[in-house]
Amino acid sequence: QVHLVESGGGLVQAGGSLRLSCAASGLRFSAYGMGWFRQAPGKEREFVAVISQSGSITYYTDSVKGRFTVSRDNAKNTVALQMNSLKPEDTAVYYCAADLVLVTMKTSLRASYWGKGTLVTVSS
Repeated sequence: QVHLVESGGGLVQAGGSLRLSCAASGLRFSAYGMGWFRQAPGKEREFVAVISQSGSITYYTDSVKGRFTVSRDNAKNTVALQMNSLKPEDTAVYYCAADLVLVTMKTSLRASYWGKGTLVTVSS
């Protein structure tokens, strides 16, 4: 059974930083592209970032470019999202996802597996 477990969320002031982590189990981690998505209160889920199986390719939504960095450690079956210069509009539940096809997550917001999410709250 596949499990994706996010951690690292919390309350931070605007301009601050948080590092989210996602631990994966039950799948051949290195075969999967990994993604981060978020859903703010009253809004639809949106794509944040994805990283390819090797880690050599990354994509970000425009609103986080230059502030967020996605990385992965295939030896530890983890993917991380470093979030800097946080803004109140970054407040959301952040979800980790996995899919064999990277572009599926980026363009269609679909993934084979999802975590349960971790809440990030940015105060102004």
